[in-house]
Amino acid sequence: MTAPTDAEPSSFPPGAQVEIRDEIWLVRKVTVTEHDGAMLEVTGVSPFVRDVDAVFYASLDTITPLDPRKTILVPDDSPYHRRARLYLEAVIRKSFLPQTETGLALAGAFLADYQVHQVRPAQLALSMRNPQPRLLIADVVGLGKTLEIGILLAELIRRGRGERILVVTPAPVLEQFQRELWTRFGIPLVRLDSTGIQRVQQEIPLGRNPFAYFKRVIVSVDTLKNSKLYGHHLEHTDWDAVVIDESHNLINRGSHRNELAQTLAPRTDALILASATPHNGDGRSFAELIRLLDPAAIADPAKYDVSDLEHLYLRRSKNTPEVRDALRGAWADRGPSLPVRAAATPAEEAVFDALAAEWLPADGKPSVSAARLFPYTLFKAFLSSHKALLETVGQREQTLKDRTDAEAERTALAELRQVATKIGDGDSAKLAALVAELRDLGVRPGSDTRVVVFSERTATLNWLADVVPLALGFPADSAEDEKRPWLKYRGVVEVMHGDVTNDQEQMKVVERFGLRDAPVRLLFTGDVASEGVNLHQQCHLLVHYDLPWSLIRIEQRNGRIDRYGQKYPPQFRAMILTSTVQWRPRAAPMLDQPEPGYRPFDDRLVGEILLAREAEAHRIEGSADAVSGLYRPQDEEDRLTRDLIAGQTVPESLAASAQTAGGFLAGLLGRQAGATPPNSEVPRAVVPALFNHTEDYVHTALRQVFHDAPEGALSLRYDEDGAISLTPPPDLVYRLRALPASYLSEQRILGTADEPGRMSVTFSRKLAGHRLDAARESSDTMWPSVVYLTDIHPVLDWLTDKVLIEFGRHQAPVLGAAVSTPTFLVQGIYSNALGRPTVVEWMAVDGLPGTPRVTSMTEALAAAGVGADMPGRRTPHDLPGLQSLVPSAIDAATAHLTARRAAYDAEIDTALAPYRRRLDAWRQTAPPGTTKSRHAEAVNRRGDLVRGLETVGAPMLRLLAVLEGDA
Repeated sequence: MTAPTDAEPSSFPPGAQVEIRDEIWLVRKVTVTEHDGAMLEVTGVSPFVRDVDAVFYASLDTITPLDPRKTILVPDDSPYHRRARLYLEAVIRKSFLPQTETGLALAGAFLADYQVHQVRPAQLALSMRNPQPRLLIADVVGLGKTLEIGILLAELIRRGRGERILVVTPAPVLEQFQRELWTRFGIPLVRLDSTGIQRVQQEIPLGRNPFAYFKRVIVSVDTLKNSKLYGHHLEHTDWDAVVIDESHNLINRGSHRNELAQTLAPRTDALILASATPHNGDGRSFAELIRLLDPAAIADPAKYDVSDLEHLYLRRSKNTPEVRDALRGAWADRGPSLPVRAAATPAEEAVFDALAAEWLPADGKPSVSAARLFPYTLFKAFLSSHKALLETVGQREQTLKDRTDAEAERTALAELRQVATKIGDGDSAKLAALVAELRDLGVRPGSDTRVVVFSERTATLNWLADVVPLALGFPADSAEDEKRPWLKYRGVVEVMHGDVTNDQEQMKVVERFGLRDAPVRLLFTGDVASEGVNLHQQCHLLVHYDLPWSLIRIEQRNGRIDRYGQKYPPQFRAMILTSTVQWRPRAAPMLDQPEPGYRPFDDRLVGEILLAREAEAHRIEGSADAVSGLYRPQDEEDRLTRDLIAGQTVPESLAASAQTAGGFLAGLLGRQAGATPPNSEVPRAVVPALFNHTEDYVHTALRQVFHDAPEGALSLRYDEDGAISLTPPPDLVYRLRALPASYLSEQRILGTADEPGRMSVTFSRKLAGHRLDAARESSDTMWPSVVYLTDIHPVLDWLTDKVLIEFGRHQAPVLGAAVSTPTFLVQGIYSNALGRPTVVEWMAVDGLPGTPRVTSMTEALAAAGVGADMPGRRTPHDLPGLQSLVPSAIDAATAHLTARRAAYDAEIDTALAPYRRRLDAWRQTAPPGTTKSRHAEAVNRRGDLVRGLETVGAPMLRLLAVLEGDA
């Protein structure tokens, strides 16, 4: 056995063929390890290891790049040189785009309308303004961040930088996110929800790292933050790309979520953070998020200029000109936000009287409770419902039961309970108003109208779900579940809150609400559904039964139906309970009130004002999150409550908060951010192609690989509507194992012992869109029966791998073509120290043996008429003569690449220069002391990263084919 290879990763660029253990392998990815040198992830090419995935280490195995001068030329006797043309196309598709190619290769090739604003994140992340694709997508609610993430991930996959992907989302959106990436982009992710974890435990050996077993994973943040279950696995797992949705939850240092982020950030190349509210107004918190993307970007978290960070984040609203222009017709204009007032009944007025007398007395008199904020908790609970009030009273009684200093408060609680207990369903003014409003909106038996009803209180949601449907005339059976009485309405009602739904059920509730033929008409939900969940497919009506004291939370709720793809103007209602009780928190008069100093002691005090302010902010600013300057729902509510205690009005509180909170971050979310001017053209990647469309390539490849009989080998069938159905062979089924078992089963892709599996795909965007819509209109599933075939779909990957092995090891085909002298088609690749291509040249060498000339392969193919209608030739005129010219052709291509090396390096230096200048500036900005030392280390590490992107070593060349003329 020869000694292991001692070579740099640049010797094995992805796409190269290498010989290991007497077999030929295609390099898919190269990783630099700390102790074992270059680690190669490869796929077998030679017959014995064909389609086998393996990992080899340069320090342990002899890894020999194939010498292009020894390439064996072979005839191509397929009709119209079909086999050779497919082989060339397959090599192009399997060759990763170099880092110098910053144009987008796949934009517009997915099951989604091409929207310029949605491809901007990919453009910025790949622009080399940052040495790694790292970006915070901070677009406001509803603009399509999932689509933006999908586009960026697809581009990373095309560049060989998306082999290993981890997506982290809130639990309710797991399936929604997974389904979007599969149906629209062809990216399969293994879902590790509670069911998925059980499946993993069954499939992999005990103790095995699940993240090493599955290359592309989607998991909820609540599952992943369990350090005991996953912490040690994550600490030993590297990723190409990590996506963290709702990333504002990461910035509380010391929390499990923050620890998770700190673990993941240094172990991935690309990091994509998504959040509509990316900071809480505190510069240090925002610095924490930015430092995950670039540890050197902020030297002093207490003082920095956000304009220096525009290469790291994008922020747009619906009113951003580029977005507004693009979304005309794709997103219905927002409808009204209307308060629906309900005058308190006598029984409810008695509760208001009790609250005003004992708990929140007027004129600044002391409250019966020593806890300053608790009286407002009671007040808000009653504004939700008497059920919520009774629950809150009971919880407080439990807290105080052993307190010897709380006798007065316990007595007041007992009296409040006695008054609240007298309220029955018929005494609830808001309940009566809600039922009337739902009738006016069209909710009734036999109607298709759907409404989502939000409340902050679980007790309120459970109560409403029990009584509202019956009041609307929906028939009910006897309840089957005491804790879920709404089940008696046979699916008409869905309820989603943390007390009754785990991650699986949350996903199913969202799915059922989005299915047109499902019986559900009312969804009662808490704020567990206010982030990231799509509720707009079959619904454009939303009711706030109670209003949070946070503009951000109101906007987040509204964003569930007011989002990209909404076909009808979304409409909002808020139930406003009114009382005759007047309230004055302080003795000093306030002249702007109808009665000096007094205010309504009901929903008009806060909720109705915030409802109107959120609508105004959406109309003028495009988002409500910058109004208070706090950017976190709980911070908004806490500040507003403290200001009410101090005697301020809601408008006064908002104005004062905006002036004092946020500081230099105040303008961050109020304008478009990002390095690309709006409405500028999005550059496209220049990639050679031998087929006009992917569809032509696939149809031709199927006929070649399966010897002109794919109909028999795959039971292939082409339907008139554009659907293509086939029986997936075992090697294709293996590539689909990442998809949910439920999906594979319901679509019958895996088959059974008695019936072979079937899958249906299509190149028709129209058909795929219709089937996606049809899935939403069914009553069973939101997974479509036909999937759109993108360029990164597993079917394309499977078929391309089969095409690549059509020629034997170290062979290149000879094609008869319209050329005057033999033309050698050569691929040349320079790589960096990480083994990633920095330059990929597609060359045509002719003029041999006398005066070699190197031109563009694309131009040579076009001039030679290489295509589906080329005449072809089964036998070359002079195969030995062509073979003798191979070394000269490789030498000429090598000389060409060597001569251009300085120009290549200059291009890379120019691209990296802005970041180098940033590093130089950052070195000077750190404060003295320990912080400066830590920052200097971070800057030095980023400097090493930049140097690692520079081209190293000699080029790798590969002879692809030879064109021979008739002369």
